[in-house]
Amino acid sequence: MKLKTAMEEFECQTGTLHQAEGEWLILKSAIGVPDFLMDKISKIPFGKGIAGVAAESRGPVELCNLQQDLGGVAKEDARKTGVSGSLAVPIFSNDGERVIGTLGIGKVKPYEFSDTEKARLAEIAVEFGQLF
Repeated sequence: MKLKTAMEEFECQTGTLHQAEGEWLILKSAIGVPDFLMDKISKIPFGKGIAGVAAESRGPVELCNLQQDLGGVAKEDARKTGVSGSLAVPIFSNDGERVIGTLGIGKVKPYEFSDTEKARLAEIAVEFGQLF
């Protein structure tokens, strides 16, 4: 499943795919992310930003209104994306032991993802794991 297909399933306007290298997430694909932010999301440490926290916590990380609620998870520049509702999930190795990347999606309007949607994005992330 491709990134654009995942975005369309959730009616999202942005999507990112990062691959883990050590304790860093390296951007492999991005759709809908403004060019001026590409440097900031091209290499993210585990534990920083939405993708980094998803990688470190080994679980989904959601912000329902990124424009208002940075809550220490998202960086200030995250507001510049224009995205409000965002969700990132880890991508695991085949054995489930290691985080090998993250998959992120975002909407331009405030949105709270349901547990079913979080579980579905995690299922899609398994498919992306085959790419690494």
